Amino acid sequence: MRIFVTGGAGFIGSALIRHLIRNTTHEVLNFDKLTYAGTPTTVECVAQSNRYRFVRGDICDAYAVRAAIAEFKPDIVTHLAAESHVDRSIDGPGAFVQTNVVGTYTMLAETRAYWLKLSNVAKAAFRFHHISTDEVYGSLGDTGLFTEDTSYDPRSPYSASKAGSDHLVSAWGHTFGLPVMITNCSNNYGPYHFPEKLIPLMIVKALAGDGLPVYGKGNQIRDWLYVEDHVRALHAVFERGKPGRTYNVGGHNEKQNLEVVKAVCAILDQRRPRVDGQSYATQIAYVADRPGHDKRYAIDASRIRDELGWEPTETFESGIEKTVAWYLDNQDWWEPIVAEHKADQRRGLAV
Repeated sequence: MRIFVTGGAGFIGSALIRHLIRNTTHEVLNFDKLTYAGTPTTVECVAQSNRYRFVRGDICDAYAVRAAIAEFKPDIVTHLAAESHVDRSIDGPGAFVQTNVVGTYTMLAETRAYWLKLSNVAKAAFRFHHISTDEVYGSLGDTGLFTEDTSYDPRSPYSASKAGSDHLVSAWGHTFGLPVMITNCSNNYGPYHFPEKLIPLMIVKALAGDGLPVYGKGNQIRDWLYVEDHVRALHAVFERGKPGRTYNVGGHNEKQNLEVVKAVCAILDQRRPRVDGQSYATQIAYVADRPGHDKRYAIDASRIRDELGWEPTETFESGIEKTVAWYLDNQDWWEPIVAEHKADQRRGLAV
């Protein structure tokens, strides 16, 4: 098949492309604007494949989207391009509305125009797969899980913009008959994660000897999903999922943020001990919490397990070990990014 991937130079998009080139015979088009969080080096290892091509373009640019779709003639559109950092959404929500809402509308409109011209057989086989987040569901209490039927209750500009994009996708399915699918995933981690996010940020700051900023008491709970498990789920959904269906994707790994930070420190203590012999955990510094910080996310992923046979293969322990090892072995990838984009700078205080 011919897979059109938006945001394929970002964290999850690039992992999907690497997976597809290495493990399938599909052809892939990477359509990416190359914002601060998109770097071509994330797909460098597969860029020489004759089944891979790249187009630099903005999902808000209807002409660019139309031209790329018309030339590539996709069987599947997997829409990952998005602004995704909650802290940045607090400082500048406009960019999130533009990219996540307007950009998704543009992708839907141009995809539908292309889809309408396909043969009946091609129309029936076509899929528009929208990749979203569990944050659209809001915050859980101490118990319970998000299911595909959980009501939306977004609490940040980021999650509100993703909720809006989810609703647009659903509407295009109901109103226009476009064969759409949505996946809502829990917190991803793994190689090539932009170093403003929690796990890579802790690694970067620990190695620099800086304080490790833990928001509030660090007792917020997230369900952690290794990125390579996630892209296997995406592959399963766009190949075998049912149009009109939503699938939640989770790692079955609920951890408090403070637990995550301490786990990173423990691995660094073993793999690259501090010169003074102390633990990196001594660098933990509690800082002002994020405004409106959701307390707990947790995913019920039984639908994708029962219908498509997907389950995560990595435990948090195995995944975090691989992740820390990758960052230690690839400082030449993240050091220039941190320097150029000030990725380790605190944002989102709503001051």
